[in-house]
Amino acid sequence: MALKSIKLETGTVYQKQSGGNYYFRYQINGRRKAVSLKTKKQKEAISKAKKLMDVVKADSTEVIAAHVKVAKGLGARTRSLELALAWSEYEKHPDRATPSTVSEQNAYKGTFKDFVDFIDQPDLLIKDITPEIVSTYADHMRTLEIAVDTHNRKLRRLKKVFDVLSDYRDALNPFTAKSLRRKEREEQEVMVRRIAFTREEELRLLKVLDDSRYAVMNKPEIRVIYHIAMFTGQRMKDCVLLRWDNVNLRQKKIWVKQFKTGKSVVIPISDKLLNVLHEAQKWKKDQYVCPNVALRYNKTDKNGKNTGNNLVNIDVLRVIKWIGLEPSVKVPGRKKKVTVYGFHSLRHSFVSHCSEAGVPKAVVVSIIGSNSEIIDKYYTHIGEAAQKKAIAIISNQIADEVTDRERIEKTLAYIDQLEAKIDVVIKIEELLRS
Repeated sequence: MALKSIKLETGTVYQKQSGGNYYFRYQINGRRKAVSLKTKKQKEAISKAKKLMDVVKADSTEVIAAHVKVAKGLGARTRSLELALAWSEYEKHPDRATPSTVSEQNAYKGTFKDFVDFIDQPDLLIKDITPEIVSTYADHMRTLEIAVDTHNRKLRRLKKVFDVLSDYRDALNPFTAKSLRRKEREEQEVMVRRIAFTREEELRLLKVLDDSRYAVMNKPEIRVIYHIAMFTGQRMKDCVLLRWDNVNLRQKKIWVKQFKTGKSVVIPISDKLLNVLHEAQKWKKDQYVCPNVALRYNKTDKNGKNTGNNLVNIDVLRVIKWIGLEPSVKVPGRKKKVTVYGFHSLRHSFVSHCSEAGVPKAVVVSIIGSNSEIIDKYYTHIGEAAQKKAIAIISNQIADEVTDRERIEKTLAYIDQLEAKIDVVIKIEELLRS
């Protein structure tokens, strides 16, 4: 005999066997699910199921996750944790974020501290952080003149922290709401992007690097680094920390395992780069092709955060200023200037020159190591050539638009000025005037 089921507004309460626990059955995204209500009493089971109904009605992943948690605990008491103690609890949790760089690790801590400082109630409990409080903070961040990506990245970090501290909350993560995030279109008028160097600008860079009137720390090595980037398209860190055991001058090859992606690439050495690398062998003293710059680049502060990369970046930007280019520009809505010319511009230039020379896209990918938006920026997409042709035709038609009547009048005017008319021309004239 089938056991009686109790139909609710959403879902059903039922027993699998007489005298056993009650279960709550429901559907999410078209899939049937069931959880134990951990009670054999019908009234209590119905009461618990009703508490879950609002959660089950929602369709977001976050809400479903919250339901699973509630269904498992069914009213387990939430522990208390003050904001002032939250970070120390988070950083020892096994589910915390584990960024690969000290800089990003510090960014998580700094972002959370900024939030706590804004709230200015260190004794406030994690469970008392409401969506309204978070919304107010998001509005505050909108006044800070930071990029859309920076704004959203900070919110993702805070969401992660509150995800990890979910045991101290009995409600949903308040940083989940999409309304907190900014949209890319907010910066659609800020069309500032990294600019590739022209061939003439690259020649000027090499010229000033050979000119003794211009000075920068470790200039001979900076010159080598510029050559490596210019003729391989690699990122600054990969150029600065290139090791001699990854360079084979006899075979004219360089092996690079890129720091950012972990991808390995093998790049032929051009004759110009080969000459520069032979010169670099004269100062060879350790594993790095450019030992002094590498040492400077690898500097860290007392917390282990890399600080040398900024020092080297300042050095290479100084070279760009030598040829009269301004590396950064001020844009509306941003507190910091945006870089348009930098060392990374050499990577753009490499791809741009390859595209102009007709080098296949797949070959460029094999050299720079990724099918990134840099390649998409300079390589023709399917249909782009046809699009350009269509635009050119339309432009010419609009610029030189002439009606059929005007064409006939022009033709007749030309015929009228002819001194001698052969029979064919006379016949054409008759047709045009008819």
